[in-house]
Amino acid sequence: MSLDSFSLKGKVAIVTGCDAGLGQAMTVALARAGCNIVGVSRRTPDETQALVESAGRRFEAVKADLSTIEPIPFIVDEALRAFGHIDVLINNAGIIRRENALEFSEQDWDDVLDVNLKSVFFLSQAVARHCVAEQRGGKIINIASMLSFQGGIRVPSYTAAKSGLMGLTKALANEWAPHGINVNAIAPGYMATNNTAALRADKQRNADILARIPAGRWGRADDLAGPVVFLASSASDYMHGCTLAVDGGWLAR
Repeated sequence: MSLDSFSLKGKVAIVTGCDAGLGQAMTVALARAGCNIVGVSRRTPDETQALVESAGRRFEAVKADLSTIEPIPFIVDEALRAFGHIDVLINNAGIIRRENALEFSEQDWDDVLDVNLKSVFFLSQAVARHCVAEQRGGKIINIASMLSFQGGIRVPSYTAAKSGLMGLTKALANEWAPHGINVNAIAPGYMATNNTAALRADKQRNADILARIPAGRWGRADDLAGPVVFLASSASDYMHGCTLAVDGGWLAR
């Protein structure tokens, strides 16, 4: 196998939640590997677009709120209008709500499950239908979590969604592998993003988390660059249904 198998030249990727943090880092990594980007976010991703274009790739911005499945046909149609085909889908958009389980509301439950699991399934379904119809194969990469493996504290809906996402990754891989579609996931460890700001601001929680990470630091967004390029490329063609932990050794401790 040559390093050419990691190239994404001529490929098109849809990335949800592309405008900041992990989503932006993965988007830029894909672009630097040769991928044109359909960037989906609730706000205009000007900074991400500039970074992609500075890498010499094209960027099509699609404004959409994945709290419902209503925008999904529009997202796929816009990708096909702009580029004519879809090769990669990164299901990164997600939200989190923190509250004691005894006080957790139905609204906070539904909001998180709708974005983090329901929309992931139906967007994956829409992209897979295109890939099957065009007999192109494809790569679907879900962004899971350490809470796909563990229970966490005060995040019941997020844990349920991310645990479900790991199971969904396996289920879709089983059905779509015969069509040449690889469905895998990346489970970031404790990353320095907006979602973990409250944890890092809590001195005791921050210290407890760092004490368990063998690498001795919080993850950075660009720690996902290599894994996402690998799973999006032909170098990972024999990987199906895997959840790749990028966690500084957290799960090994």
